[in-house]
Amino acid sequence: MKKNELKTMLKPLIKECIKECIFEEGVLSGIITEVAKGMAGQRIVAEGLTVTKNTPDSEEVQKKADVLEAQRQERIRKLNENMSFGDTNIFEGTKEIIPEGNQHSSLSGVSSDDAGVDITGIVNLADGKWKHLM
Repeated sequence: MKKNELKTMLKPLIKECIKECIFEEGVLSGIITEVAKGMAGQRIVAEGLTVTKNTPDSEEVQKKADVLEAQRQERIRKLNENMSFGDTNIFEGTKEIIPEGNQHSSLSGVSSDDAGVDITGIVNLADGKWKHLM
């Protein structure tokens, strides 16, 4: 008997035996359980190399945050140096924008530091007889 003939005869028999063993004796559930346990672990093994998942140390995270903040502050400082206009006040002669606030008020759109209209001359207009007119 040749090797190929033996192989063609034994292969279906072995295949049937393995199926029978896995499904009838509960071996499949054991295999699934073992695989699930292996996947839940913290270690990953690939080609003989073990890699563990490391959570970052809080000190390392703080150091990285401090370095990034220092870099950010340096960029802000450089930007401010490049954008400076020396002693020139670029807002000279401008007025403050008045917030709209309540538009139904009689003083809406009027700045709070506005002196308004001088009404001292109205008192002299009636020669001081305002009390009699009222």
